[in-house]
Amino acid sequence: MFNSLSENLQETFKKLRGHGKLSEKNISDALREVRLALLEADVEFSVAKNFIARVKEQALGEKVLKSIKPGQQIVKIFNDELAELLGGDASPLDLNPPARFLMVGLNGAGKTTTSAKLALHLRKEGRRPLLVACDLVRPAAVEQLVTLGKQIDIPVFQPMPGETDILKVAKAALKWADDQNGTVIIFDTAGRQEVDDNLIGELKSLRDFVDPRETLLVADSATGQQAVSVAQTFNDAIGLNGLVLTKLDGDARGGAALSMRSITNQPIKFVGVGEKLSDFEAFVPDRMAGRILGMGDVVGLVERAAEAIDEEEALRMAEKMKKASFDFDDFLAQMRMMNKMGGMTSILGMVPGMGDKLKGVNLDEKRMKHVEAIVLSMTPKERSRPEIIKASRRKRIAAGSGTSVTQVNSLLKQFGQMRKMMRNKGKMNQMMKQMGGMGGMGGGKLPF
Repeated sequence: MFNSLSENLQETFKKLRGHGKLSEKNISDALREVRLALLEADVEFSVAKNFIARVKEQALGEKVLKSIKPGQQIVKIFNDELAELLGGDASPLDLNPPARFLMVGLNGAGKTTTSAKLALHLRKEGRRPLLVACDLVRPAAVEQLVTLGKQIDIPVFQPMPGETDILKVAKAALKWADDQNGTVIIFDTAGRQEVDDNLIGELKSLRDFVDPRETLLVADSATGQQAVSVAQTFNDAIGLNGLVLTKLDGDARGGAALSMRSITNQPIKFVGVGEKLSDFEAFVPDRMAGRILGMGDVVGLVERAAEAIDEEEALRMAEKMKKASFDFDDFLAQMRMMNKMGGMTSILGMVPGMGDKLKGVNLDEKRMKHVEAIVLSMTPKERSRPEIIKASRRKRIAAGSGTSVTQVNSLLKQFGQMRKMMRNKGKMNQMMKQMGGMGGMGGGKLPF
């Protein structure tokens, strides 16, 4: 997320840090580059202009120009202003009873999936969420929500087939909810290809009847300026309490996130960062600012790790690495653990100082899938004793995994080197240092 913006900003700030002293010209030139980076990232023009004006006012102050490290001072100013732009007034969900949430937005933004993701997120927090299918327009919308509800084991209210009266559905849903012992009710509403009078009229009547604590706009961040316009229209017409941005993982620019928050004056509360129902995060402005500027997000990384990692399994694996008895079953378990945390690219992006070191590094997730396929094509005996995998076995594994013998050979060779290194404590420590500085990525390729 925000990849292109992050790269451009980090390059600009790298130049600033290179100056022992800064002049007004240095700062003005840098801020011009920042403004262009914001516009290239699809940030709305007036938002970018006002943002640069606020940063410039502080950056040209005597305190910065005469400081020992002026470049770092400006980065801090930028970080603080970026966090403010992303949501200095961010507020949590209003979960006071009756906690009812309306999920609104256009077709294709991901309302139904996001409703299920939010329900799963709330259940992890100890809530008892319920889902209500109120999209009576899109074909199969009700069935989709029911299917998602079954996947995460959360009750779903579904209207009678052919029902068209949204208020009748809402009334029946509230009556149903009384018997479900739920603490939060999430209403998945209908959308359209574009905002029209029928959609707004339907949402207003539903809002007035349900009286929701939260009306959340689900917006596709990849649609850029169109998403900003949609957000403003929804906010003016029905009143929003917050935004949920979807597909942020697939949008390298991300400017819509910055613009929507500023234009609507409503906080971004959650972001969708992947296709899985667990790929859903609370939006924390200062931590997101840190990610954009390459400062990482240690708190977010720890939270992901706590959720994905089994402590006993991690200790067992660490012990096996110490004894150099690490095998392909352990390797496979580690790969799956990283996938639960969001994948290698996402993890490294949250490590402080790693942002500018990821340029040119091949972290193709498809390649990791190939590695997984190779390991899964091995027999249990081969996974525990890779040394027995000779030519004929390698051919069979390549055929079974849809890869080449060369790829199988490469994986086995590098896995063998890793096990050998584990037996040498000095080399093991050196490898860990290299990984910390990305020196061990082998010219921009994956270790395996």
